Formats: sequence, structure tokens, C-alpha cells
Amino acid sequence: MKVVAISVDPVETNHLHAQRMHYTFPVLSDAGAATIRRYDLLHPHAGPNQEDISRPAEFYVDQNGVVRWVNLTDNIAVRARPEQALTAIDSARHGGIWP
Repeated sequence: MKVVAISVDPVETNHLHAQRMHYTFPVLSDAGAATIRRYDLLHPHAGPNQEDISRPAEFYVDQNGVVRWVNLTDNIAVRARPEQALTAIDSARHGGIWP
């Protein structure tokens, strides 16, 4: 399993943020918001300077590209708790959904 974050921020911004937060996973830049739009996550003009940003979301995608779990919100302060994410993964794996 791999953890990856995607942001509309430029590569340099993501790199600095990941360093400051001591992330051990990649933070990818989707400056054109192509992936963010594909998953219907674009929050138009919701950024601090009215720029487009992504709605907060966590996805678990299996090795075949099938989305198995989603946590989606409009509030940038609301995220899945680690235990929620781990429970979702465990449930999917033991329920025969994930290989």
C-alpha cells in the first residue's frame, strides 16, 4: 500500500510543506487540477485569494484503480482520523474487497 497526497499547489510549495510537516509520503502537484476535477473535488474560488482549491478528501484505491473508500468534506479543517482510515483499510482487506 502507498500513501500519496495531491494538491493544486505548485511543486515548490508542496515540497516545502512536506518538509515542514515531516511527511514520509510524496505530495504531488496537480496545478492544472486535472486529477482533482476527475474525482469531482474542485472547490472553485474557495482559496484564500479566491483561487480554485481541492475539497479535502481521502481515497483508498485498490491495485486495479477501483475506489474502495472515500472520506469527503467541504471543510478544510475536517479530515479522517487515522483510526478511521485504518479501520476502513482493515475492513476492506478482511471483507474480501481488497487483495
